[in-house]
Amino acid sequence: MREVRLNNGVVMPSIGFGVYQIPKNDTKRCVLDALEVGYRMIDTAASYFNEKEVGEAVRESGLPRESVFVTSKLWVQDYEYEDALKAAEKSLDELGLEYIDLYLLHKPYGNYYAAWRALESLYEQGRIRAIGVTSFSDERLQDLYLHNKIKPAVNQIETHPFRQQQKSNAFLKAEGIVHETWAPFAEGQRGIFSNPVLAKIAAAHGKSIAAVILRWLNQRSVVVIPKSAKRERMVDNFNIFDFALSTAEMQEIAALNEEKSPIYDEADLATVRAIGLHTIHE
Repeated sequence: MREVRLNNGVVMPSIGFGVYQIPKNDTKRCVLDALEVGYRMIDTAASYFNEKEVGEAVRESGLPRESVFVTSKLWVQDYEYEDALKAAEKSLDELGLEYIDLYLLHKPYGNYYAAWRALESLYEQGRIRAIGVTSFSDERLQDLYLHNKIKPAVNQIETHPFRQQQKSNAFLKAEGIVHETWAPFAEGQRGIFSNPVLAKIAAAHGKSIAAVILRWLNQRSVVVIPKSAKRERMVDNFNIFDFALSTAEMQEIAALNEEKSPIYDEADLATVRAIGLHTIHE
């Protein structure tokens, strides 16, 4: 699975490069390296504060604009309708691009109905080629599209061997919404890079544990956006199409599922308050 077709017909790469937590002064170099390696999708967000550097790299890469799929995200602070329109224009200005390929609501808090309707308007104007959400539960996602014009094309949710999102994966497939992961490596938690099951499978294929995780996700029809500031790891993460996991290996990894986040609890009230009230500008 090298590409996926979104529910509006737009084609999206099945593997991209994420820039979350990459410092501003290193982002341009990392994105240029990723594009040279072969990545054709870059995932950023207003709250990452590196959209400008991403845009510079895309423009300076020499690649045709239409060959690079750029994702950005609207932060919760800007979920009122007019605020969302202004924030999207700011992201376009920061990126220095005429359009964004995929624009996501970053979290399921605040007035996301108003924000979604702003995204629908931008989509209809051609400023955004596809719209979606991040970290929405199945229930909130279904409620959103039942009461609006446009069904989200993507839901980007925490997905890795310890939180496999099996129920959500089935729901999203049934609804024609692409399942994309954030934190495919569980942000290094729970000893993921020394897990004996993953290590055994990696050794059998002569691959890294990271590559095995990404291939496992890919074979489940989950789009991945791994991040690394090191070129050699970018290469390793990108080269996941020259091997395949067997049914038995897929089942071994499935047995690692705890369906609990090692990163943060989305049902924890203090966490919801901290994210929902977090501001990224005045």
